[in-house]
Order: sequence, then structure tokens, then C-alpha cells
Amino acid sequence: MLKLLIDEDMPRSTARILNKSFNILDVRECGLKGKGDSEVFEFAQKEKAVILTGDIGFGNILRFPIGSHSGIVIAHFPNEIPTSELNSQIIKAFGSLTEEDFKGNLVILEPGRIRIRRK
Repeated sequence: MLKLLIDEDMPRSTARILNKSFNILDVRECGLKGKGDSEVFEFAQKEKAVILTGDIGFGNILRFPIGSHSGIVIAHFPNEIPTSELNSQIIKAFGSLTEEDFKGNLVILEPGRIRIRRK
């Protein structure tokens, strides 16, 4: 089962709804709350976990090169989107992705759209 590290900028409910299909780690429960992107990234690599975040800083491929990690998923949605709609869009997107779509790649989820930068 694929392991996901949920960043602290994602709703806690996102972790709960993904828990059925993924092994979930939450930054807030792993002693990483308030830590920088580098520390979160290093922890995710030790755990061989895909990072799920709303932080577009993780999309910097110079800092986090494609192929150098287990995968990064950026949920790039408007701040005003209701949590239920955000979770619905994430579930729908994840349902159409395979494990190979995540591994080492940068996946960007936007309303009604998925972009993948592959290794």
C-alpha cells in the first residue's frame, strides 16, 4: 500500500478519507508541525512516502528534483474551496492515478485537472 505524508496545510479530514486506500502519516502527528519544507521532505524520503501538500514550494524541481523522491502531490486549489469539495476532488484524482504516476514524479492537482511531471 502506498504511503502518503499529509502536510500540515491540508485538512485533517483529507487524511481520514484517504486512510482507506493509503497508509497515512500526518506531519502534525510526526513531530514536524511548523518545520520547514526540507525537514518534511527528508522525513518523507526516510519513510518512502509521497508528500501531499498545498504548498507550491514543493513544486520547485531545482530544490526537489523529479526522480529524487518517492513523489510529491500538490493540491493547487482556491483557498475559498469548501473542504468537502477539496476532498472530493482529491479522491477523484487519486482514483485515476496509479502507483507509477506517483513514484518520483511531481503531480499537480487543480480543479478538474491533473498534471504530471515525470522522471
